[in-house]
Amino acid sequence: MKKIQILCCIILFNSCAKGQLFGPSDRRATAETRELYYSMQRLQGAGILFGHHDDTGYGVNWKYDQDSSDVKSITGTYPAIYEWDLSKIEHDSINDINGLPFAVQKERVKEAYERGGINTWCWHMDNPTNGKTAWDTSRRTVADIIPGGAFHDAYVQYLDKAASYLADVKGKNGEQIPMLFRPFHELTGTWFWWCKNTCTPDEFKTLWRFTIDYMRNTKKLHNLLIVYSVSDFNSEADFMERYPGDGYVDFVGFDNYCFANTAAYAKNLDKRLALLDVIAAKHHKLACLAETGYLNIPQTDWWTNVLLPVISKYKTSYVLIWRNAGTEQYYAPYPGQQSAEDFKKFSEDSHLIFQNRLTPLSVYGEVGGK
Repeated sequence: MKKIQILCCIILFNSCAKGQLFGPSDRRATAETRELYYSMQRLQGAGILFGHHDDTGYGVNWKYDQDSSDVKSITGTYPAIYEWDLSKIEHDSINDINGLPFAVQKERVKEAYERGGINTWCWHMDNPTNGKTAWDTSRRTVADIIPGGAFHDAYVQYLDKAASYLADVKGKNGEQIPMLFRPFHELTGTWFWWCKNTCTPDEFKTLWRFTIDYMRNTKKLHNLLIVYSVSDFNSEADFMERYPGDGYVDFVGFDNYCFANTAAYAKNLDKRLALLDVIAAKHHKLACLAETGYLNIPQTDWWTNVLLPVISKYKTSYVLIWRNAGTEQYYAPYPGQQSAEDFKKFSEDSHLIFQNRLTPLSVYGEVGGK
């Protein structure tokens, strides 16, 4: 059955003509980055890529181990998408916000790329005006760090440090590894210094455009596919209020977590994915569920009876769950966890693509990771 699924996926993948596809927002995107974006478009309808934050960095009862993954321990394969965090790189820290050494992170990124996986970054950036955490909303930070702001130079220094790190993440042939870059996530919430309660829509758009222009044009990072990821929204107007423009976005998505009321979660998720399909089509972008999950997964059939029935209805490019930080906070099951068997069934469903189905497709083309 798995071989049949992989073969069908390859047929669908190859049958989509490149002339029907749209290019990255960065017109100078590298060959591998451009090919990845085309590939992810071809996969629409063939399956939803499954991702996990810090998947090969650490998990339940292990950390930094080579060839380890809680997802793989249940399914026999890695996820298709691996998310990482840049937080603390702005302070020259050797570890990220979750304690994962950046040296280890970089190696895991390269390993994922070499097996044909896809890497993405978020950034819980500390407040550039005072060095406090991303959760510091005590001041209107955005106005102070955009061009002309009192702390603009401090913000640029943060970007310089992140760009230096990302520029050094290269494949075996010296090529820049393509990356999905997801800055300022959950921007329609109220808990980060870049959220809607701390800046106007125009201030936020200015921040976004400056950041992407700086990374592309000044730092020469043409391997970035940009993810615009909100949190709360109930209409197209809500979603688009702070949208920086099609020239600065490649993926549109949102973060949506499940809590005790799974029926409410499914209903809300269904509504938002339907809206996102319309938005993505209108703007020629790919849709994604950039963060989701159910803390400690207390429902044994949550994967196949709550999440799968909703996401399988839409043209969602990828779905990513949050990290496994130990037995008190995890979003993917581990051996012995009550939803493990259901997660295995979920991973084998034809609507999902994990690493085993992704690798044969060579999504970076002949010059990229294999």
